[in-house]
Amino acid sequence: MIDLYYWPTPNGHKITMFLEEAGLPYRVIPVNLRAGEQLKPEFLAISPNNRMPAIVDHTPTDGGPPISVFESGAILVYLAEKTEQFIPADARGHTEVLEWLFWQVGGLGPMAGQNHHFSRYAPDKIPYAIERYVKETHRLYGVLDRRLADREFVAGAYSIADMAGYPWIVPHAAQGQQLADFPNLNRWFAAVGARPATARAYEVGKPFEAGT
Repeated sequence: MIDLYYWPTPNGHKITMFLEEAGLPYRVIPVNLRAGEQLKPEFLAISPNNRMPAIVDHTPTDGGPPISVFESGAILVYLAEKTEQFIPADARGHTEVLEWLFWQVGGLGPMAGQNHHFSRYAPDKIPYAIERYVKETHRLYGVLDRRLADREFVAGAYSIADMAGYPWIVPHAAQGQQLADFPNLNRWFAAVGARPATARAYEVGKPFEAGT
C-alpha cells in the first residue's frame, strides 16, 4: 500500500496517473494547500520542502521499513523502478526517459508555474513578467512539439516522461497557449488524455477541486 499525499495540481496529477496506470493500491491523503496543510510538522517530516506530492511506500522492494519520497520527479522514478514499468531497462532508453523527465521538472513545470502566477494570481499585473513567462512557455511547447514530430510518445513507448508533461499542458489556455499552434503536441495531448488511466487519475482530484 502506498500513501499518497496529494492535492489536484499538475504535480499531484502526475502521481495518480502513474498509480492508475500501474494498478498499484494507494490511499489518498489530501494536503490542502490553501489551508496551509503543507506546513504541518507531520507533512514536513516526509516532504521537507513543504511541497506536495509525497508518498510513503509501506511495501518497499527491500522488505524493510516504509520509505518516504518527496518531489514528483523522484516519486515517478521510484515507482517506475519499483514496478519495472514505464521506464526502459536498457541504458539508452532509460537515459532518454530521464532526460525528458528532467526537462519537465526543471523547465516546463517551473516556467508554466511562473506563467500561472503572474498571469492569474499576482496581486499586481506586471506586463514584463507576464510576457516573459508566456513566451517561455510557448518556446517550451515548441520544444515538445518538435520532439513529437516523429514519435507517438515523448521517449518512444509511453513512459513517466509523458506522465510528467501532460498535466502541465492541461491548463494551456490559462498559460496563453493555443494547442492548434503545436500539431504534434496536440495529437500527443489527445492520445494521453484518452487513456483510461488518465481519466481515472483526474477523477481522483475532483472531490478536492473546490479547494484549489
